[in-house]
Amino acid sequence: QVQLVESGGGLVQPGGSLRLSCAFSGSGFTLYTKGWYRQAPGKQRELVAFITSTDSTNYAESVKGRFTISRDNAKNTVDLQMNSLKPEDTAVYYCNFRFRTNIWGQGTQVTVSS
Repeated sequence: QVQLVESGGGLVQPGGSLRLSCAFSGSGFTLYTKGWYRQAPGKQRELVAFITSTDSTNYAESVKGRFTISRDNAKNTVDLQMNSLKPEDTAVYYCNFRFRTNIWGQGTQVTVSS
């Protein structure tokens, strides 16, 4: 059974950086499209970034140039490096894997505040 566990969230000042990591347990890591979503209070969950099985990447306009998604096939992890963070980046961030099924992690809180 596939499971996803996020880590790396926390409180950071505007302009700071955080690195989120999503650990995958199960089989078929390389087959999945791997993404990060976020949900701010009172808002719908939105796509932040994803990386396909062929390493194509896509980013939300609001994070382009600031966030980078990457994967490590040896460690079965997908990371989200977040730089130049803004208060509007505050949200719960969720890891998502898609391949014939849709799998979500439990989420990790990111708070950007002075």
